[in-house]
Amino acid sequence: MEPVLRISSRGSLTITVSGLTSEQVILLYKTVRSSTSGAGFEPVPSCFPECSADCRPSATEQAFLSGTIHELKRGAKIIDSFGGHFSDLGKRIVTLLDNYLRSDYTINCRGTVLNLGSRTHIMGILNVTPDSFSDGGLYADIDSALAHARELAAAGADIIDIGGESTRPGADSVSEEVELSRVVPVIQQLSAELPVPLSIDTYKSAVARKALEAGASIVNDISGLRFSPDMAKVAADYGVPVIIQHIKGTPRAMQQAPVYGDVVADVMAYLEEGIKMAEHAGVGSGQILIDPGIGFGKTLEHNLTLLNRLDEFRGLGKPIVLGTSRKKFIGAVLDIPVPEQRVDGTAATVALGIERGAHIVRIHDVARMVQVARMTDAVVKAAHAGFATGH
Repeated sequence: MEPVLRISSRGSLTITVSGLTSEQVILLYKTVRSSTSGAGFEPVPSCFPECSADCRPSATEQAFLSGTIHELKRGAKIIDSFGGHFSDLGKRIVTLLDNYLRSDYTINCRGTVLNLGSRTHIMGILNVTPDSFSDGGLYADIDSALAHARELAAAGADIIDIGGESTRPGADSVSEEVELSRVVPVIQQLSAELPVPLSIDTYKSAVARKALEAGASIVNDISGLRFSPDMAKVAADYGVPVIIQHIKGTPRAMQQAPVYGDVVADVMAYLEEGIKMAEHAGVGSGQILIDPGIGFGKTLEHNLTLLNRLDEFRGLGKPIVLGTSRKKFIGAVLDIPVPEQRVDGTAATVALGIERGAHIVRIHDVARMVQVARMTDAVVKAAHAGFATGH
């Protein structure tokens, strides 16, 4: 089993290397410490309390490399020079760094190309359901749904995400027939009228196929391709982007005491597997997006941890979609039981999410969050310009 690499930037870039043998950790430590690469090496504190060149861990399988981009890349070359001791670890470190720093993502929505690297994109939520947690019933008939979609587009939505089944905690599933009767007429009308791409929010491959036939151009699957075995093939057949989201359990039972070892590591492994599933089915590598699934089988602490460590998902090399809008964890922090009153709390999560690397934010209150996103973009781009050059 090859080592697992993770990356974050709390003060400086830090790469976590898990799954090494004790001997490999010792050799890695001595290699980087004795090199002139300039890359720092910070071993697990309990194993290397004094960080001396002669200290030896009794048993450990984890190490930390920290430094600037240039230092870490030079260190990766030194590591690769030891060949079989580390296999292709140095090359994987370079790939991880390149993924983490990448900002040139684009997706092709059946002819409409969205440049996700240019700015944060806004996905407006259109729930044509009677029971969604925040706006259930407001847009359940076609006329109100169409009117709201026009409002979202006019307010600055880059994508409109259309869902015909509530996936709130505790929600019951609905049949394909019911879901199709809700979404297809709306998609047919909007695809002929609006220039913005339409996303179908479903975990049913049959619904996704019919929605794509009706004019949708993105598949947004809350199950990360798990609930319908052929969902990835549907996206591949139509050549559309697919959003792979994490969920623990099903919407009906997902909030019944969810437990993780390390929520970030567990969610990331789930998404990595989903990426492989999509690519194996023929989805283009540049057409895959990831979503950590805030609120989908997570406690308050899990959600806050995922937000705080969202930047680590950049190492997967895929655009990040973030959906926090009006969710219950915001209400728990701010003691606001009414979802519609959580706009300011949502704004805080959107700003932080963008700073941590989100490329698309899924939003109810589009006009307000467009301003939040544009202001955050201006600050983040200025900061990243210096960071990318090592300053």
